[in-house]
Amino acid sequence: MYDSIIKRLEDNVGHVIYGKSDVVRLVTVALIGRGHVLLEDIPGVGKTSLAQALARSIGIKFHRIQFTSDMLPADIIGVNVFSRSSETFDFRPGPIFAGILLADEINRTTPKTQSALLEAMNEAQVTVDNVTYVLPQPFMVIATQNPLEFHGTFPLPESQLDRFMMSATMGYPAPEYEIAILREMRYAMSVDGLKPVITSDEVISLQKKADAVKIDEDLLNYVLEIINATRTSDRVALGASPRGGLALKQAAKAAAICDGRDYVIPDDIKSLVVPVLAHRIIPTGGMADPTGRIHRARQLLRDLLDEVPVPI
Repeated sequence: MYDSIIKRLEDNVGHVIYGKSDVVRLVTVALIGRGHVLLEDIPGVGKTSLAQALARSIGIKFHRIQFTSDMLPADIIGVNVFSRSSETFDFRPGPIFAGILLADEINRTTPKTQSALLEAMNEAQVTVDNVTYVLPQPFMVIATQNPLEFHGTFPLPESQLDRFMMSATMGYPAPEYEIAILREMRYAMSVDGLKPVITSDEVISLQKKADAVKIDEDLLNYVLEIINATRTSDRVALGASPRGGLALKQAAKAAAICDGRDYVIPDDIKSLVVPVLAHRIIPTGGMADPTGRIHRARQLLRDLLDEVPVPI
């Protein structure tokens, strides 16, 4: 039943994002797992279209923030404005009050503004002048950044990267899909034609089902062994945090739901190790080579995964 809902969602997004079913699945898993996604890739490969298509397929509010160096936290969260008629301060919500928030080129704004997202990503709420406002549910941040361009940027600190459940890259489309994009101008025109195929209540129901997915003790130990492998390897300068282990477990449970199961299998965990942990670890010498850090981390994790025995 639940996998049919997921298929409906992914097929609808696939009408816009050609040939990227693996990336669509990762974003869907993050949504069901109540996580956030960092998309690292060059401009023009469909990152914005993916976020828009996901929001339209669910029928929830979508906001896009183009991050710039002069942006302030209030531009994201909102601000209290004095009303002369009532002689009180009224809260004007910012664009963060959306179901899916696209934080476009997040590394182009200052750390102060980047940190405005931390409370929202971690607790699904924001605080303004000591008053807390709960964000709508479901809530998801999809952030983008260009991994090859560093002029005028502010790299995300480790504490911020750790808030993303997973990172992914879109990559260039295969030739047979790119010719269809050129022929039909899909990236420019087709998002507006998408209709909702599931509801926000169905998403919330799927999230609750993911929470209840069973995971054996052996598989929890498998997750821990993978996390410890990143901490003990001499090829890793900074290993994964406990939050990384929690994210891997939750993502695996969401992946099980997407495949129509109420229990986790080893392949759920293995398939998500790279997207969940690559942005959380720093390979030895990684800070001196920021452009190659994520690529090296992904390959390193694949090597470590081969060294950790899989429970039978």
